[in-house]
Amino acid sequence: MKILIDMNLPPRRVDFFATSGLHAVHWSAAGDFRAPDSVVMKWARQRDHVVFTHDLDFGVLLSLTRKAGPSVIQVRTQNVTPESIGHLVLSAVRKHEAALEQGAIVTVQHHTSRVRVLPIRYSDQNSR
Repeated sequence: MKILIDMNLPPRRVDFFATSGLHAVHWSAAGDFRAPDSVVMKWARQRDHVVFTHDLDFGVLLSLTRKAGPSVIQVRTQNVTPESIGHLVLSAVRKHEAALEQGAIVTVQHHTSRVRVLPIRYSDQNSR
């Protein structure tokens, strides 16, 4: 699995993922730091990377586009340092690896994670 770390998370996450056997690149090394989230998403989709972010906009973008990727891991905690939540992130990646490879949003919170398979579908017109 290849991971693209969004600008809102520290670049030292690259080393953290590497020590866990996962390939990662920080957006600051891959593209323009001012690029909109849609450009980050396109880059990740074209290169088969999972986006790792603290930004909720990626889930909204996936919902609006109704695409099956790229997969997104979003962290919903205050402290996003590897020391604080690294074990939670790795646990979520391992637990939901198959879903992430197929297309999913994995949300990591303090003591849990949840997965939503992509593309996001609506049951009726009123739920949009």
